[in-house]
Amino acid sequence: MAKIGERIKELRLEKGLSQMQLGKLIGVSQKAIDYWERSVNEPKASYIIKLVKVFEVSFDEFFENC
Repeated sequence: MAKIGERIKELRLEKGLSQMQLGKLIGVSQKAIDYWERSVNEPKASYIIKLVKVFEVSFDEFFENC
């Protein structure tokens, strides 16, 4: 079962985005993306909503295998 951070990284790479680019799209720092992907912490619900929109996936797809 994948962690949310692993899923964010997977979807980010599928979109061809750097951590910096993704951060700018959703309004957080590159460091925040790095922390999420390494499971240091998890994004708040408001950022999950933004991630779902950027990645163009449903919530079910976003949380797949999490």
